[in-house]
Amino acid sequence: MEESWKKDLAWAVIALLVVFGLEVGLRVGLHTDSPLVIVVSGSMEPVFYRGDVVLLKGVSEENIDDVKLNDVIVYKRPGYEYPIIHRVRAIETVELGGKVEKCFVTWGDNNWAPDPDYPTPYGMVPCVPAYAVEDKALMVFPKIGLIPLIIREHLGLG
Repeated sequence: MEESWKKDLAWAVIALLVVFGLEVGLRVGLHTDSPLVIVVSGSMEPVFYRGDVVLLKGVSEENIDDVKLNDVIVYKRPGYEYPIIHRVRAIETVELGGKVEKCFVTWGDNNWAPDPDYPTPYGMVPCVPAYAVEDKALMVFPKIGLIPLIIREHLGLG
């Protein structure tokens, strides 16, 4: 009976090491700081629901051409607490500071209109500039993030 707590502790330590190793491995392998994110809104239903966990691959200037029409991307928008995860509905170009940049018209599958104009240092543009895109969705794990999402909301953390 005295050895039981040692086994339990060993399993807990092994589990933590596996989770940590998986997280680090995904970060390195997928070139992103956030390889797994919990969906916090219903804007992408019925593809992603609140509490689903999405596996992401990092997007950079070098691989921005990998983002295609109908891909789901994650981008940061000034003034928003959470990154936005929406579908690419059109790909355009805009001139920002004398440089032509790729720009993505996005909106959630459950939304009726495109995302609002994006604020840049050069004014508002009707799409998300390539520099704001951080990740591309690879796959979804349904509902496995629902419990952490509920706990976070009830503790006032999000």
